[in-house]
Amino acid sequence: MKYYSLHHQSPLVDFRTATITGQAPDGGLYFPESIPTFSPDFLRALRGLSKATVALNVMRPYVGGTIPEVDLQRICAEAVDFAFPLVPVVDGVSSLELFHGPTLAFKDVGARFMSRCLGYFAKAGDTPAVTVLVATSGDTGGAVASGFLGVPGVEVVILYPSGKVSPVQEQQLTTLGQNITALEVSGTFDDCQALVKQAFRDPELARRRFLTSANSINVARWLPQQLYYCFAMQQWPAGAPAPVVAVPSGNFGNLCAGLLAQASGLPLGHFIAACNANEPVPAYLRTGTYEPRPAVPTFSNAMDVGNPSNFVRILELFDNDLGRLRAALSADTVSDADTVAAIREVWEQRGYLLDPHGAVAYTALRRYQARHPEAASAGMILATAHPVKFPGVVEPVLGRAIELPEVVRALQGRAKRSVPIAVNYEELKAHLM
Repeated sequence: MKYYSLHHQSPLVDFRTATITGQAPDGGLYFPESIPTFSPDFLRALRGLSKATVALNVMRPYVGGTIPEVDLQRICAEAVDFAFPLVPVVDGVSSLELFHGPTLAFKDVGARFMSRCLGYFAKAGDTPAVTVLVATSGDTGGAVASGFLGVPGVEVVILYPSGKVSPVQEQQLTTLGQNITALEVSGTFDDCQALVKQAFRDPELARRRFLTSANSINVARWLPQQLYYCFAMQQWPAGAPAPVVAVPSGNFGNLCAGLLAQASGLPLGHFIAACNANEPVPAYLRTGTYEPRPAVPTFSNAMDVGNPSNFVRILELFDNDLGRLRAALSADTVSDADTVAAIREVWEQRGYLLDPHGAVAYTALRRYQARHPEAASAGMILATAHPVKFPGVVEPVLGRAIELPEVVRALQGRAKRSVPIAVNYEELKAHLM
């Protein structure tokens, strides 16, 4: 498998090079030269396969020959070594819980897969010491910090917006130490992402540090997200209609991975990009005009992205054909008030606790089902983070403090270690230099 830049000004590369460099030299995102097709035998056997076997089958063609089969088997097994239950919520809506990993967020799979790939490449001895430079709106940073903690030959620098991540998310970013450094930026996630992109374009910095990214712009972080959808279909009722899938969408890597799995033959139905007040993609699907805009802070903070990087990959997947895209994908915008109302409704009626991101997806799905009665019996949301990360939103609904999982209790009392910086590239560069 080869990868090309979406700016079309860089040479083709293999998986190893795409993973190590993160972005192409021309600043574009890498995209696979061809889309693999799931074999009929794989799809027929899917329900009975282990998660590790599913992961190996999905990832093998993307990795190509850059990692030996035995090592790739180990990497895949370690990346998905926790549960992904599909839980009924209300009639016609099930929740695929993606928060049972070590940092209680869906980013764990991609971060663990990528860290182990980079660890393999570093151990092979043909890779220089790497600095993983990443911006986070909440969950990416914790997953990357956990996934790369202690990996030899890899230093991690995480930029996060000060005051715009939840207390648990900040603890996961700032309390690990070792090879993890957290930079607390006095701005928004988009500011953090812009600083990271500028660093990747800086030739002077490139001579001092070998930079790569662990955001979903990196193929090793983005592509494993297809596995969620395979795990969902292992549990989807046999003979039931293909599910409508509502995906909480910020930087659009997760949604793009689902559309990629569908393009490979996974029998998924219509997709919904469930957005909060940050709505450049819903506006594009309505008007045909894409306009990035400043990020707006919301209760679903991991989705507070005003210029989602991965949307260009979705456009590429559909050959920039707006009509085809509209046929496969709808989008909806959900307010904070409606987010809280959904959390309250589901908790009071069913005793199921949604986090704000899942609540955005739930609301968007129910609205779609109301407009399309034929889809009312077959809907799925992706629950991308544990509610414990959002006490200020969910605890007023519960009327009490939420019980802390053990992985969160282990962070309590640890000293916060972060480096405050302004939204100023020279300040970031000075730190990295």
